[in-house]
Amino acid sequence: MHQLFRLVLGQKDLSRAGDLFSLDDSEIEDSLTEALEQIKIISSSSDYQTNNNDQAVVEICITRITTAIRETESIEKHAKALVGLWDSCLEHNLRPSGKDEDTPHAKIASDIMSCILQNYNRPPVMALAIPIAVKFLHRGNKELCRNMSNYLSLAAITKADLLADHTDVIVKSILQVWGMVFSMLLVTLSSYQLWRTYLSALSGTCPTVLSDRWTTSPAFGFQKQGMLGKIYQRTCEDFFNCEHDLGLMCNCVKYYHK
Repeated sequence: MHQLFRLVLGQKDLSRAGDLFSLDDSEIEDSLTEALEQIKIISSSSDYQTNNNDQAVVEICITRITTAIRETESIEKHAKALVGLWDSCLEHNLRPSGKDEDTPHAKIASDIMSCILQNYNRPPVMALAIPIAVKFLHRGNKELCRNMSNYLSLAAITKADLLADHTDVIVKSILQVWGMVFSMLLVTLSSYQLWRTYLSALSGTCPTVLSDRWTTSPAFGFQKQGMLGKIYQRTCEDFFNCEHDLGLMCNCVKYYHK
């Protein structure tokens, strides 16, 4: 590991953490995996959630690491360590406090999320990330969950089969968190391998309810003009014989969006 990373992380020296940005990305690229593993140790300590110095050091180091990964395009090389740190956040409280402030580990998860999931077009990275990503959907952090669903919808368009094994979790998110329903619907549509199975399960519990608000809501208009419009064209070919099933899912969505 680069000596400056060793100093900053080993001694948790906040005064020197900013110096990491004076180094060239190529100079520290070989140290990123080891630095991520050290950050995982620090963030897993029993006093991390109350230690402002350690939190600041970790935040600065993660920003420097993710920047270097993007600039050197080395995500595949460091994905395992990055996802490992991401996964460790699930062992801690992610629910916002009464002031809607993210917990220290929710901040780490959020900072790492974009670095990982912006690479939705890289199957090796997504194969590592998606099993962890779906776990964040039920951890009580709406903002984190909303952003996660947006990234997963992009991953579904590119490589839907990676999400097929997680359709159960995704469908539950559709039904429980109405604010993310449209993005998660895209994931479900793309993961059509398990589509009919879950529609059959839902058909007995979700009444058909028409809602003018659903079709005229700002959220629907945004998605219809954006990603939903794009995915609609691509999914029509797969679902042209499934009009009843598609209508049923839409009606379920209408009901839960009331």
